[in-house]
Amino acid sequence: MSKAGERLVNGIVKENPTFVQMLGMCPTLAVTTSAINGIGMGLTTTVILALSNLFISALRKFIPDRVRIPSYIIVIASFVTMVQFLLEGFIPSLYDSLGLYIPLIVVNCIILGRAEAYASKNPMGLSFMDGIGMGLGFTVGLTTIGAFRELLGNGSVFGFRVMPSGYTPITIFVLAPGAFFVLAGIIAFQNKLKLNKAAKEGISPENALCRSEDCAGCMNSLCGGRLAEGKLKETVKEEGGAD
Repeated sequence: MSKAGERLVNGIVKENPTFVQMLGMCPTLAVTTSAINGIGMGLTTTVILALSNLFISALRKFIPDRVRIPSYIIVIASFVTMVQFLLEGFIPSLYDSLGLYIPLIVVNCIILGRAEAYASKNPMGLSFMDGIGMGLGFTVGLTTIGAFRELLGNGSVFGFRVMPSGYTPITIFVLAPGAFFVLAGIIAFQNKLKLNKAAKEGISPENALCRSEDCAGCMNSLCGGRLAEGKLKETVKEEGGAD
């Protein structure tokens, strides 16, 4: 697989921002009352993420290290403003549905995180594909959650009636708690599949649910966190420091 294809697969599957990294939870939980809102927010973020990665990668050698974060925010905010005006002018219904969450894309941790972790260190082409991959992964996550919530809460998907006429909508799924229920259910199902696969391959549950390939540097996952913490304690003891 080419590096560009690897960046796409990485963002959609291996490091999906919603279901694997658990990033961008504010729009994920707030705007996914319907599938169309989910895909609208996801694609809007994808455009901004791809363009921001491209532009930041192009300027990576010129941006001083001391002001890199403010510089990234200025670039991201510029693209968010342009996309916001385009949505308001050409897709006003989606603009009204997403509302405040469009300008809040500026502080979405997915975009700033990819700028810092990838675009600032890699060439323009790969950074652009990384932005598209992560954006599409985010779109898949939001659309999936929105589809489940709309189906259970309204009996429809993308506005088309799916459930039979006698179906009584479970209105809690289109309210705030419904987002947590659906997200938790999807992640639980995903983790169950990972654990079943790991059991067949003889992999420990801790390693199966690890969200980072860099185990030694991972301080949050069960396996990597314990490994890194143990190494840190050994280093401190060797240097004569306190626990």
